[in-house]
Amino acid sequence: PRSRGLGDVYKRQHMSIDKVFFIFEIIGTVAFAITGVITAIEKRLDIFGAVVLGTVTAVGGGMVRDILLGYLPPAAFRHPVYTVTAIATSLAVFIIAYFFGKRIKLHFNVYSQIINVFDAIGLAVFTVAGINSAAACGFGENSFLSIFVGMMTGVGGGVMRDMMAGGVPTILRKKVYALAAGIGALIYQLLVEHNTCPQGLAILAGAGSIIVIRLSATVFKWNLPTLKDLD
Repeated sequence: PRSRGLGDVYKRQHMSIDKVFFIFEIIGTVAFAITGVITAIEKRLDIFGAVVLGTVTAVGGGMVRDILLGYLPPAAFRHPVYTVTAIATSLAVFIIAYFFGKRIKLHFNVYSQIINVFDAIGLAVFTVAGINSAAACGFGENSFLSIFVGMMTGVGGGVMRDMMAGGVPTILRKKVYALAAGIGALIYQLLVEHNTCPQGLAILAGAGSIIVIRLSATVFKWNLPTLKDLD
C-alpha cells in the first residue's frame, strides 16, 4: 500500500492538473465563443443569433462528448460555468463590434492572430480533456473511442457552428484542424495508455503537438489536398 505521504502528493498533483485544465478550458471557451460571434457577424445575424452561435461553438464539443459517453445531462447543464462564460463573452464581443467595429477592422489582422493562438490552445485542451473524460467513464483502454471522443470534443463546436450558419464545416474543406486534433489525441492516448511518462508530460506532448501543428498550418498556409477541376 502507498504511504500516506505519497497519497497526499498524488492528490495535490491531480488537483493542480485539474486547476490547469480548468484555466485553459476557460481560455478555450472564450476563444471558441469569439470565433462563433465572428461567424455570426459575417452572416449578419442579430445579437441573439450571435450569442447562440458563440455559445454553441464554445460548449457544443463538450455536449457531443457527454452524449457519446452517456453522461447525461451534459456537463454544460450540470456545471454551467462554461455556458455562462460563453454567453458573457458572446455578448461582450458583439457589443464591442457594434460600437467599435470600424476601429477593430483597422487592426483585424492582429486580433485574428491572437484569437488563432487562443483557438489553438482551446482545441488542444478540449481534445486532451475529452480523452480524460473517456477514461473517467471507464473507456480508457478503448483507444479508438478515446481518440474519437477527444477529437469530437475539440472540433464538435466548430462543426455545429458552421452547420447552423448554413455552410460546409470548415474542418472538411480547409485548415489542418481535425487532423491536428487527431494527431495530438493519438500521441496523448498512447503515452497515457502505456505509462510512457507522467501525465503532466503526456498532456504537454499531446496538447503541445496540436498547438504547434495548428499554428504552423496558419503560418505556412497548410491545407489538405483537394480536387481542383475534374473537367
